[in-house]
Order: sequence, then structure tokens, then C-alpha cells
Amino acid sequence: MAFSLRAANLDDCKDIARMIMELAEYENLAEHVKVTQKDLEQDGFSNNPLFHGIIAEVPEQHKTKEGHTKIGYALYFHAYSSWSGRAIYMEDLYVMPEFRGKGVGKALISKVAQLGLAAGSHQLNFTVLDWNKPSVDFYLSQGCFDITTTMGYHCMRCEGEALKHLAQL
Repeated sequence: MAFSLRAANLDDCKDIARMIMELAEYENLAEHVKVTQKDLEQDGFSNNPLFHGIIAEVPEQHKTKEGHTKIGYALYFHAYSSWSGRAIYMEDLYVMPEFRGKGVGKALISKVAQLGLAAGSHQLNFTVLDWNKPSVDFYLSQGCFDITTTMGYHCMRCEGEALKHLAQL
């Protein structure tokens, strides 16, 4: 199947927002999505972007029945590890269901890894839900490993009122 990858731009924010919701629905977490198209535009395409994106696109003749040619995306940002230095964090990797198993996801994660290496990163970090066995198996097959299992780390979060309370300490 023919597809191409390219850097996301401002005009992609509507489709990125759509695919973020599709991913959240797949993960049974849609009620947690608060980001809007406008947030994506401001946060990703300002003078100091907080994230970067890659779009997977198919030619018009392969568009979805809904008319979409943007069929996958990856969002990432540069980070820092106190142990190994520069790192890259992949916030999302998503491919629409009808395009899975065709190399799109592999191409997206490979591109994020290439960009990380080009920026001097020593590691690529991301999360995956424990019940998402197809994704876990895919990442393991690519040489990734589960740091919860091997190193005992858990990904923690503080948000909402708890975050405001923590900020007052």
C-alpha cells in the first residue's frame, strides 16, 4: 500500500484532533481527552512548539470511506534523561484500524527514532496500555522493552485539583 510520511503542519490539526479522539476511543479513555484543535494549533505550531508531529498520508485513491487521506500520526517532543542525556518522548502513535498491519506504524516509530538520533537522543520513551497486547507485541518485536517489568518504574501523574494542591506546598 502506498503511503507517505511528512512533518505535521498547522493545517493538520483538525485531522490530528480527530485521530486523537479515535485513539482515545480505542483505548476506552475518550472522556479524558481535553485538547482541542485550537490547543494543538497553539501548542504545536507557535514560536516555541511544545510538541512535533508526523503525519501518515495515503493518496486520494486510497482515502477512507469518510474521505480521509491522513490515516496515522505520531506526536513527540524532546526530553532529557538525568542518566543518559538527550531523549525523545513519543506521546502518541496511531494508525487508523483499516490501515494497520501495512507498515504505517513501523514507519512512524522509525521516523521518530531517526529524528531522535539526529537530535542526539540516546533513548526513545513512550507508554502503552497493559491490555493492548498487539501494540505491546509490536514494540517488543522492534527491540523495545518494558521498563515497568525490567526496571520497576511506574509512570505517575498528578492533575487537576491534586496538581493545584501540590503546587501550594
